[in-house]
Amino acid sequence: MLSDLETCIPALRRYARALRPSPREADDLVRDCLVRALDKLHTRRDSGDMRVWLFAIMRNVSINQRRRSRLERAPMTDMTVEPGQESAVLVGDVARAFGQLPEEQRQVMLLVSLEDLSYVEAARVLRVPIGTVMSRLSRGRQQLRQVSEDAARQTPRRVK
Repeated sequence: MLSDLETCIPALRRYARALRPSPREADDLVRDCLVRALDKLHTRRDSGDMRVWLFAIMRNVSINQRRRSRLERAPMTDMTVEPGQESAVLVGDVARAFGQLPEEQRQVMLLVSLEDLSYVEAARVLRVPIGTVMSRLSRGRQQLRQVSEDAARQTPRRVK
């Protein structure tokens, strides 16, 4: 069971990075999640995906930490890309737009799109109905699509 937990660490780090823009804060969140998981490992049922269980723990730890600290989220400024190529600029625009999505939409998009959880699993992690997962995912994707379309319209034409 510990080896299963260990294989989930990269996914936990990605999820923590979506919840906390600072690499230090994200690493602290992963550590706190793993400590909590190890403490509660004896209560876990063997049936079910270990990642879903760990993502739920991380979400709860994150919420509890936010309630205690009451700090506002800083913008994700460390994900900017120096302009050099059009695609690099677009990636930077999308990363900034992703950072500006409401936290609920970012969490759903990360769990479903990057971590490849099903809607049902994401709903279980976030403790919301599946329709809420689908709605948040749709709104988040639409907002990112809009950023991509806006960036494409603003791209200057090259003259050769």
